Amino acid sequence: MINKPAVTYLPMIPYLKKGDKIAITCPAKKLPNPMDDAIALLKSWGLEVVIGETVNASYHQFAGDDDLRARDFQQFVNDDSIKAIIAARGGYGTVRIIDKIDFSRFATNPKWVVGFSDITVLHAHLFANYKAETIHGQMPVNIPDASKYSLDTLRKALFGEELSYQFNSHDLNRIGEATGVVIGGNLSLLVAILNSVSDYSYDGKILFIEDVGEYLYSVDRMIRALDRAGKLKNLVGLIIGGFTDMKDNDIPFGQTVPEIIMEVVKGYNYPICFDFPAGHIPDNQSIILGKTLNLSIKGKHVVARYS
Repeated sequence: MINKPAVTYLPMIPYLKKGDKIAITCPAKKLPNPMDDAIALLKSWGLEVVIGETVNASYHQFAGDDDLRARDFQQFVNDDSIKAIIAARGGYGTVRIIDKIDFSRFATNPKWVVGFSDITVLHAHLFANYKAETIHGQMPVNIPDASKYSLDTLRKALFGEELSYQFNSHDLNRIGEATGVVIGGNLSLLVAILNSVSDYSYDGKILFIEDVGEYLYSVDRMIRALDRAGKLKNLVGLIIGGFTDMKDNDIPFGQTVPEIIMEVVKGYNYPICFDFPAGHIPDNQSIILGKTLNLSIKGKHVVARYS
């Protein structure tokens, strides 16, 4: 089924409260281990946890075939008793099922969608079509290695508590202040959905990007792809999260990730910060995508708060 066209109004997504029911599903790669730690954590927050069929499914590298993964996600979209859907892990596979999911029920009864990496496809699709807020944050597969603080930011995001960021960053930061809706996620996935029904305008937005395990030349290619598509020129701010486990060829590329990015955006004037505490890192702090963020960069010092 092809997704519904964009709507003009989305009811506010209610924050969670104790006793609420949430679902865990696997829209992409299969789980390597049981999720006992994650389930225990979510229950300690007073939540009832429902486990999707995909959590224990396997089909090659995926958590079940495309139809099963789409059907599993669909049932939680349609179930009004479910107040949040958490992706168990990323990997690869969400782009294979996104057009099989009917989000028409989501348009009238929205709920929180949580995850990062490959889950960028869902974040983007829900913002592109419904202007929905979603949570870029830790997933069950990451919880055993996650920092305590990052997990607390996920709880705060879900329960509607105040969430802000302060940290010291990088010499290549570009100072300034910006206010705008924060969008983005995994760089590879943002490039993969260009010019699709899941793509959206970046104009007037604060863009967040992160990635893992890529070659430096590939990062250069992807950043330039976004720029050539007109995505970077009208931003009001740019946030660079973790670019971890980067690779290089036998003949070195010759630039670091910050140098690659700054070369591409050198003609633009918006503030830019590096080393934002989000991405494929233990301290992957939650970001509420689709929500207005106030960003202040003074040298290496960065402060960000939601409006």
